[in-house]
Amino acid sequence: MLPTLNEAENLAAVVSRLRDVVPAAHVLVVDDASQDGTAEIADGLAAGDRAVQVLHRRGKRGYGESLTDGFRAAVEGGATVVASMDCDFSHDPVALPSLLAAVAEADVVIGSRYVESGAIRNWGVYRTVLSAAANAFVRALFRLPVRDCTSGFRAYRREAVEEIPWSRLHSTGYSFLVEVLYWTERSGRRVREVPICYVDRARGKSKMGVRQIVSGASNLLKLRAELARGR
Repeated sequence: MLPTLNEAENLAAVVSRLRDVVPAAHVLVVDDASQDGTAEIADGLAAGDRAVQVLHRRGKRGYGESLTDGFRAAVEGGATVVASMDCDFSHDPVALPSLLAAVAEADVVIGSRYVESGAIRNWGVYRTVLSAAANAFVRALFRLPVRDCTSGFRAYRREAVEEIPWSRLHSTGYSFLVEVLYWTERSGRRVREVPICYVDRARGKSKMGVRQIVSGASNLLKLRAELARGR
């Protein structure tokens, strides 16, 4: 599952790499009304490869909403394992087989930057400190036994996806990943981390900004407050 927003520079290359690395996989592009031709590129890829599908989103937009719609479409399509990753080569498709292999012993597998052999390349001090602080904040807030709570490179068993209480999720942005992780861990699902090397995007523009960070933190605090009230 590839959530996309203005990834015309990367989409075709990422899909090609995925199809080479995991030929048996189906690729679902979930496009969030891109304005740079991403949707048209996705449609062209789907026309030439029956293993590629496109979900065009309209209306309410956001990373979390895209993943929600993508999960539902994948499950309705009969998927037994759903993997999600960014479409900018920060998540290397070559690492996907290691996540899929780990699903044999876990319900949710996280491609982790912060376990042994994990790494980050091409980040400055600001991004490095921000990511470390975000993960420390999340672990403290929800007591999650995970080193990389904010990684979007993941693989889920179908059963874990079906148990997520979608109506209780607050986030439309990247904090959606933390909420999903919280609910899967709370339900007793087995969560495992495997090391990845995260490489900052070389082409295109990052969607993470101050507004997204503030909104994400606010949504997670709301969830924590609800849990404290026993809801």
